Amino acid sequence: MKHMGLGLAVCALAILAACGQKESAPAPTPVAAAPAPVAAPAPAENPLGKKVFGSTCAMCHSAGVAGAPKPGDKDDWGPRIAQGVDTLYKHALEGFNGAKGQMPARGGNTALKDDEVKAAVDYMVAASR
Repeated sequence: MKHMGLGLAVCALAILAACGQKESAPAPTPVAAAPAPVAAPAPAENPLGKKVFGSTCAMCHSAGVAGAPKPGDKDDWGPRIAQGVDTLYKHALEGFNGAKGQMPARGGNTALKDDEVKAAVDYMVAASR
């Protein structure tokens, strides 16, 4: 039994030692391999908008709290988007009370800068077109 435990310990050390070593070059791809399908281009990245959405906006918009439109809900976002991005920015920055719900100024996070709020709006709009 002692030999088995020692053997397992030696194997574990060998595996851990191999983790730091560089892997050898991968085998060459066969010439007759079919090309991989080309994926559709991803929407433009908006890391600031994604970050602000995740840290502030998602609290209401992910669950539809107080009438907040959920990103990706084209039926709910469509009429809002049709008002124009400047109106969406104004409502997000200054707050808004409407028939479908309310939006606190800056999503309730007064520390957000204008460009951060606008990036979050752009992020949700892009996800909802």
